[in-house]
Amino acid sequence: MVNLPPVVAPKPRVPRGAGPSTQLWGASRLVYGALIASGLLSLFPIYWMFVVATRSSDSMGQMPPPLTPGGNLGANIARLFGNTDAYFLTGLINSAIVATSVTVSVVFFSSLAGFAFAKLRFKGSSALLLVIIATMMVPTQLGVIPLYMLMTDLNWNDRLPAVIVPALVTGFGVFMMRQYAAQAVSTELIEAARVDGCSTFRVFWSVVTPALRPAAAVLGLLTFMTTWNDFLWPYAVLNDPTNPTVQLSLRALSDGYYQDMSQVFTGTAIATLPLLLVFVVFGRQIIGGIMEGAVKA
Repeated sequence: MVNLPPVVAPKPRVPRGAGPSTQLWGASRLVYGALIASGLLSLFPIYWMFVVATRSSDSMGQMPPPLTPGGNLGANIARLFGNTDAYFLTGLINSAIVATSVTVSVVFFSSLAGFAFAKLRFKGSSALLLVIIATMMVPTQLGVIPLYMLMTDLNWNDRLPAVIVPALVTGFGVFMMRQYAAQAVSTELIEAARVDGCSTFRVFWSVVTPALRPAAAVLGLLTFMTTWNDFLWPYAVLNDPTNPTVQLSLRALSDGYYQDMSQVFTGTAIATLPLLLVFVVFGRQIIGGIMEGAVKA
């Protein structure tokens, strides 16, 4: 018998430019293109807001609409702060006071409570945590009337404490910090600090707080944005038009038979700047917290 060599099937010829790396690059370009298009569509309303803020109200009716900034920004800002119906400067100051106070309080007390629920053992902790979670299921609108009656009994109507005090602690903040503390804070590190003679609050301040910093930055940003943009509760308790928050000032700008849209958009643009500033300040901590959570997962 003659031993024939084994038959080897020929390798398929791969066309030039059709390798795995090329396919991956093509998919990446498609993904990046979709992300860029989505980003531009999301940013266009904000850009249009700033464009109208630099022009007169007549520009909104032009066809095609103008897409470049105009030269009326200074005049619009002067008319905005000189408007005696909106008290826009007072609204900015009041919103800054309210949002800063609420943010600091929510971050501090939520971190403290989250540490207690995650790392301390006490009777009724599970039941109390369930009660806190249950408060997140109650719509905000259901608490307006009881809170308004309480503010009336305390004689806090038309005063900033009526806006600040009910929002000093949130169930969402406590639950979020508890979940993060359970993973980010080492039990062995807490026990080592107790061996060194640290009190419970000293353990929280020196050991737990640095570990909770990324989550605290995220919670602070969310709380500041929510409080700054809140309209319903300030509208219920601040009836004095000379003592508004920024959202009530924007509402006053849009009231009346004739609406000066350039003034409304100017006020909206100025009211958006603090949110952008806070995001820039806390952006690094937020990204660090997201990346840290992704690595742990």
